[in-house]
Amino acid sequence: MTLHRRTLLSGAAGLAGAASLARPHLARAQGGKSATLRFIPSTPLPSLDPVIATSYVIRNHGYLIYDTLFATDETFAIRPQMVSEWQTAPDGLKWTFHLRDGLAFHDGQPVRAQDCIASIQRWSKRDAFGQTFASFVEGYDADDARTFSVRLKKPFPMLPAALGKLSSNVPFIMPERVAQTDASKPIADATGSGPWRFEAKEWIPGQNAIYTRNAAYRPREEAPSWAAGGKVAKIDRIEWLALTEPAAAVGAMVQGEVDWYEQPPIDLLPVLKQNPRIRIQNVPLGLILLMRFNHGQPPFDNPGIRRAVMMAMRQDDYMQAVVGSAEYYKEAKTFFTPGSPMSTGAGGAEAMQGSLEKGRAMLKEAGYKGEKVVLLAPADQPIAYNQSLVTQELLKNLGMTVDLISTDWATFIGRRANRGPVEQGGWSVFHTLWSGADVLNPALHPLIRANGEAAWFGWPKDEALEGLRDQWIATDNEARQKELAAQIERRAFEVVPYAPGGLVQQPMAYRDSLKGMVLSPVQFFWNMEKAA
Repeated sequence: MTLHRRTLLSGAAGLAGAASLARPHLARAQGGKSATLRFIPSTPLPSLDPVIATSYVIRNHGYLIYDTLFATDETFAIRPQMVSEWQTAPDGLKWTFHLRDGLAFHDGQPVRAQDCIASIQRWSKRDAFGQTFASFVEGYDADDARTFSVRLKKPFPMLPAALGKLSSNVPFIMPERVAQTDASKPIADATGSGPWRFEAKEWIPGQNAIYTRNAAYRPREEAPSWAAGGKVAKIDRIEWLALTEPAAAVGAMVQGEVDWYEQPPIDLLPVLKQNPRIRIQNVPLGLILLMRFNHGQPPFDNPGIRRAVMMAMRQDDYMQAVVGSAEYYKEAKTFFTPGSPMSTGAGGAEAMQGSLEKGRAMLKEAGYKGEKVVLLAPADQPIAYNQSLVTQELLKNLGMTVDLISTDWATFIGRRANRGPVEQGGWSVFHTLWSGADVLNPALHPLIRANGEAAWFGWPKDEALEGLRDQWIATDNEARQKELAAQIERRAFEVVPYAPGGLVQQPMAYRDSLKGMVLSPVQFFWNMEKAA
């Protein structure tokens, strides 16, 4: 049943003719090539709200224009960013934070305590870690213009870790007027206080996005380290280009029209490697492939059916479809980042045997009645789409009724929010990927949450899984945390909030004229210079 990546790409990604790469016609920026960085993101920017969406392209957009109170460095330590100093009450029930001097939004208004409070409150309604943090909060106080306090019901020693989390959803600080937007409705105002400004007048959703340097931004004095330290903007203008056809994107890189390509297809890496001016670099921690079920609608509201599908999955099939070469992937029957302290894989070998025969028997025992499975597949996202094609074949071989719905990314994002039945525009299953930075432990991991309607798309609900996560957060004993992490993994393989598809490396490509790149699981633009 293996579908190889080259076969998939020939039908889904339009790579015919890649050997004769055509040079795309890209107009040069008026500011001069040396002042402009041209970047091809994994997908064109579909919307602006990094709190509503977990999409990495929107997260990366957020890091360009916003700042954070705390930040994660390359050692996974949490360091102050917008905060200059803070105090914790002896009983752990009050934290007081003081903002750095000179922080201002792009409209010239100073960053105030009220902005921070409103931003934290909105973020904590959407983010998994934020929701946990919010359950500890008694209230907030704006002590003065640059000082605010958080009052807690019980101690929460992970508060800086929550406010300094590296990846989606990041607690970016927005103006109070923007952060007061209902947490279920996307913002339209992209005013931040970060190193670059978003040029809203030059943006059409799904098309190019433009950022210009914020000359008023005041970086920290420390050296940059992932999201922490001094975010020095050395590039005047950043252009995100909507080059979604891989052959054209690779051609632009080869011809020097583009500086940085976030996710070039593995199949075309040999073309890029032939150019001595192009560097190929793996992204730290890798990417986790996964299958996400809709727990609120048939047939995947039945845990037995979820287990049956997971039993029949072969991770090699998915990883081959996505990256093709074993050089770029490895098995990962675990719910936490492979190789990280909390990754035990407990229960994985038993639950994921890659057996179609056992999967069919389990499906019959679970009482599958032929309900239609709507498989959402964003065709302009090759990693998700190629996984979807493998699952389409898998479900058919299991004897399930499958309807693969091919969409663009923006339509996909809209439809996956539909909680209704498939007859009313709902869905049954989709594929995505998450950075290893997002799934390091139970506190960070958004997809391990099983808190029903408040959970991420798919909305799993399981009190036992939630209880184990609460115990993990409540202890600072590492041995006990590892023990609880193993219990969490075993329970997750029973209730299946999602099915892991393996760990892949998605290299990025950039020209050697870019100097000083901060190599991280997130694509950061500060500290870089563009040489002639």
